[in-house]
Amino acid sequence: MPAGIYLVLDSASTAGRSLEEIVKAAVAGGIKTVQLRCKDMPSGKFVDLVMACAQNTSGHAELLVNDRVDVYLAARAAGAEVQGVHIGQSDIRAELVRELIGPDAVLGLSASTAKEIEAANQLNASAPGTIDYLGVGAVHATPTKKDHPEPLGYAGLAAAVARSHAPVVAIGGLGAIDIEAVAASGAASMAVVRAICAVEDPREATAALIDLWKAETP
Repeated sequence: MPAGIYLVLDSASTAGRSLEEIVKAAVAGGIKTVQLRCKDMPSGKFVDLVMACAQNTSGHAELLVNDRVDVYLAARAAGAEVQGVHIGQSDIRAELVRELIGPDAVLGLSASTAKEIEAANQLNASAPGTIDYLGVGAVHATPTKKDHPEPLGYAGLAAAVARSHAPVVAIGGLGAIDIEAVAASGAASMAVVRAICAVEDPREATAALIDLWKAETP
């Protein structure tokens, strides 16, 4: 998974734009990882969306599906260039998801506590390559994920990065103002939602975030 700015494209946070439009703009701005998070979207529509977005990410960015392993498998079977899935603690167990998606797909797992991170470490120790990265947060409280755990803050994020044996993607209410602290924590990537989805010019915002990240991670 490419390091840097990681776009979580949430269907509830698009400021009236289509998801495909935001993906196209973010790719033009240089984004390298896009996760589609569509909690209430029917399966068939979600598959169609993945396939449409893949037309823009193909050859430019990795496209991941949040939670819905079935949607990932269906889109891939239909020929979409989709690279993997991101799952939560209450979804299908990571080792079973790995069996379903195969050894070459990207698999990310959300983690927010020391216990969850240690469990991921142990799983990767017993079955290397099961989990490719951990999505750690929420760093700040965020309205885009109402069931987020108690915010970690920068210190909590740094502690999680130090504990994790897998690369960490920081997530939760993050934007340009957080880049310096997130980069200093050692996180491999910083996930954003509204900082790209809800702004007037997603392409420009994406490019600016990427430049700021690069400036902090020489």
